[in-house]
Order: sequence, then structure tokens, then C-alpha cells
Amino acid sequence: MANISIRDLRNHGGEVVDRAARGEPITITRSGRAVAELRAVSSPPLAAETLLRRWHRLPPVDPAAMRADIDRLLDGGL
Repeated sequence: MANISIRDLRNHGGEVVDRAARGEPITITRSGRAVAELRAVSSPPLAAETLLRRWHRLPPVDPAAMRADIDRLLDGGL
């Protein structure tokens, strides 16, 4: 978590808010003491219909081919 002074927040507010919007939690300090936290607002959950539409667009998976790829990539001695 980044610490930002009130002065830096005042002088670079847009940049600080952009950082928070990208998911970086930021603590606002006054005279070196934490006074507030700034973080991104959580997104509303997706509707079931949207999730189902996305799921139907996923490519099919061949389980045997996926297992062969995993076996080829991982050390069998693990």
C-alpha cells in the first residue's frame, strides 16, 4: 500500500486517483500519520445471463490434449 501525503494528493490528485482506479490501495497521510485510505470502487457483479453468454463463447477443450500438454510441461518426478 502506497502512502501519499495530503500535499501530494492536492498537487497530483488526478494521478493518485488513476493509481487507485487501477487497483492500488493508497493511504493518505497528514504529518506522517495515516488519516484515510483511497481504493477503487468494486465493480458490480455480472448478471447470470452475461456469464452464460461469455461461457458459451469459450472454445471447446479437449481433456486428453490438455492432459498431454500438462504432462509434457511438468516434471513427472514431482
